[in-house]
Amino acid sequence: MTASTQHELVLVREFDAPREKIYKAWTDPDLMKQWFVPRPWGVAEATLDVRPGGSSVIVMQDPEGNRYPNRGVYLEIIENEKIVFTDAYTSAWVPAEKPFFTGVILLEDLGNGRTKYTAKALHWRAEDKETHEKMGFHEGWGKAADQLAELLAKM
Repeated sequence: MTASTQHELVLVREFDAPREKIYKAWTDPDLMKQWFVPRPWGVAEATLDVRPGGSSVIVMQDPEGNRYPNRGVYLEIIENEKIVFTDAYTSAWVPAEKPFFTGVILLEDLGNGRTKYTAKALHWRAEDKETHEKMGFHEGWGKAADQLAELLAKM
């Protein structure tokens, strides 16, 4: 087992949508609210400063109305190709109390308006990867990807 497989979770999909639309769904707060968390959960608030060093605050909400703020910082942005974000920082370069993962979204043009979508969660420790897997990474991120596909069809 390599270091990356000990620490990495990956979801790969192909979408019948150009990568520009997928990028927009990841970077437009109003669009993100429509797909980002598996229903019946939702996104109550999304504040996104999409640039390297820019912060994000995504407030997830459960069906009972409880809110769960997720703060992070963007590390790398290549428009329509790559988004890298982490919860290791809460804003600017202020370290988080307990970093959990770095997310990498890769958008590869397959031609004919199709895109290969790769979502990676890179964890600092194998234990964190295992925790994320048990939390339902594949199911949750998979449902969110299904919801993203629904949104893309309407865009």
